[in-house]
Amino acid sequence: MPDLLIELFSEEIPARMQARAASDLKALVTNGLVEAGLTYASAGAFATPRRLTLSVEGLSAESPTTREERKGPRTDAPDQALQGFLRSTGLTRDQLETRDDKKGQFWFARITRPGRPADDIVAELLDHTIRNFPWPKSMRWGAGSLRWVRPLHSILCILSAEDGAQIVPLTVEGITAGDTTRGHRFLSKGAIKVSGFNDYAAKLKKAHVILSPEDRASQIWHDATTMAFAQGLEVVEDKALLAEVAGLVEWPVVLLGEIDAEFLDLPPEVLQTSMREHQKFFSVRNPKTGRIEKFVTVANTETADHGATILAGNQKVLAARLSDAKFFWENDLRTVKEIGLEGMAKPLAEVTFHNKLGSQAERIARIEALAREIAPLVGAKPDLAAEAARIAKADLASEMVYEFPELQGIMGKYYAEAAGHDDGVPQACAEHYSPLGPSDEVPTAPVSVAVALADKIDMLTGFWAIDEKPTGSKDPFALRRAALGVIRLVLSNRLKLNLLSLTEEAMRWAMAAASPARGADPSLRELDDRVAIVHLIDFFHDRLKVYLRDLGIRHDVIDACLYDASADDKAAHAVNLVQVVKRAEALSETLKTDDGENLLQGFKRANNILTQAEEKDGVEYSYGADVKFAETDEERALFAALDAAEAKIAPAMKAEDFAAAMSAMADLRAPLDAFFEAVQINTDNSIIRRNRLNLLSRIRTLCLSVADLTRIEG
Repeated sequence: MPDLLIELFSEEIPARMQARAASDLKALVTNGLVEAGLTYASAGAFATPRRLTLSVEGLSAESPTTREERKGPRTDAPDQALQGFLRSTGLTRDQLETRDDKKGQFWFARITRPGRPADDIVAELLDHTIRNFPWPKSMRWGAGSLRWVRPLHSILCILSAEDGAQIVPLTVEGITAGDTTRGHRFLSKGAIKVSGFNDYAAKLKKAHVILSPEDRASQIWHDATTMAFAQGLEVVEDKALLAEVAGLVEWPVVLLGEIDAEFLDLPPEVLQTSMREHQKFFSVRNPKTGRIEKFVTVANTETADHGATILAGNQKVLAARLSDAKFFWENDLRTVKEIGLEGMAKPLAEVTFHNKLGSQAERIARIEALAREIAPLVGAKPDLAAEAARIAKADLASEMVYEFPELQGIMGKYYAEAAGHDDGVPQACAEHYSPLGPSDEVPTAPVSVAVALADKIDMLTGFWAIDEKPTGSKDPFALRRAALGVIRLVLSNRLKLNLLSLTEEAMRWAMAAASPARGADPSLRELDDRVAIVHLIDFFHDRLKVYLRDLGIRHDVIDACLYDASADDKAAHAVNLVQVVKRAEALSETLKTDDGENLLQGFKRANNILTQAEEKDGVEYSYGADVKFAETDEERALFAALDAAEAKIAPAMKAEDFAAAMSAMADLRAPLDAFFEAVQINTDNSIIRRNRLNLLSRIRTLCLSVADLTRIEG
């Protein structure tokens, strides 16, 4: 069984496109091979700045011969039907057979498709793949019509076996496939003939090309950290930058450079961002001081002076970049010291947050008011929370954040410290955007938590007020992320907040901001408020379900703890998220036990019998079960078990000891099973029947007070 090697050699492929392109090449070719009837053992794809490579091992030498029998139209069908059938099979009329069927006589075709050699299939498939490759952006060059990400220079395509390598006959837009490649642009000369993948990879390495992106990244990180460690320094980890730089070089040469002393006092985040964004440099930190003192750059070639000229040029360009950053930093500090952060924030009155929600300054005022309301609930001083909210977004008007938007919040902390703010206010400036994603750290400082919650709740209520909710996969304002941020802030800090009351307060302010665009009818606005709040609470519930599912809690268990079966307005319930999660965790654990699972079945049986009886009789059985009407020991035992369970469940629920409440509920399993085994509910005696139905109602009410078991599946 031969092995297939494909290389598409071109001008430099953008680093951001390489991984996807390698994956697409592998999928398109291997899927095409399988569809054509070939099998293979394994496949691997690789990318460097100048080549896409695919290796397929254990490829079958030819596709098998296939035979297919196909039923056609009736023999007395119109001639057009027969002609269509002949065209679809590629046969002539005399090659068909007639057979009798239950519904008459029909034409049948036996179609034999002979196998094809692998080289024919590969040539056809690769031609189609190259012409239809899904580059995000592509170009044409010269007089040809072929499109590729950059001009395509050569195609290597060989099938290798024990008896040697065979070039697959293929020509695409004048480029004929061969068995040669090229090495490094500067460190290698001439064509390199290869006979298979192992030979190809070994010869490329000798020609100063490391084929695997992972190997290039590993070598860069190893060399960089080794150089830094030798000088008592450490490289700041940046996985995204490492992957990007590995896509810029075929032969990485790591160089350690100096940062001019005049820039060392810039905030480390400024140095790191400027070097990463503009120069693709790694930052090197002194662990003793926390300062960024040096940088690592990765060249694509070796030089006689061991990179001295490259470093000199890079340091010169870096100095120019950092001079700009230093200018922004010093100007911003001067502004802060002259007029304070609130003065710096004044231009935000002219910056539109959203055309229906007013300016950034108006939004800041809403966040301040909401942060003041939240502060006592999270252990923060209201005045400090309000102070932090007023200045948290001031850095949006700074020159530094205008140049580097990703530094918003971070620069706010430095400017707040420079302006003399303390008591957690600078920290809140840096943390109020957090958490930004599922792996981002959650703030725990009270002032930070208050402002972060206010920021996200205002964002959500504002866009709900103007009916700009996420739809499908579209979420242009990152509202799902904001809702998850609220959930993580509440749960990580174990905050017993009433989400409904906070949402109502924020919604009133948001509706007031949006009212000019919504008309002036107060009753209509009040109705819109209620509808928007219900929908927003539902949205929080949906995000909470996603969060808890990721923790391994079943969706039906979450539903059982989110909603109160006896409530008319579900938005008025399940607004204490910490309580919901504790209840869901306890119920999940209970249902994993035999007692819990069997109690669930007993509850469902009791609920079904009771529901059917209430529908049939047109009455509600919800009061009056009396042990004096009990006729059996099992019936009396259930009364006693319910008395004991109620005595435990009520105080446990009040104390939010949901594990104890679930355990007490599960203790009903045995007496409930015995009751159903021994007792007939729908007896002829109407008094006894009514008493037993009321007893079932008592069971249902008690269980629903713990969780809505009607929502549990199974």
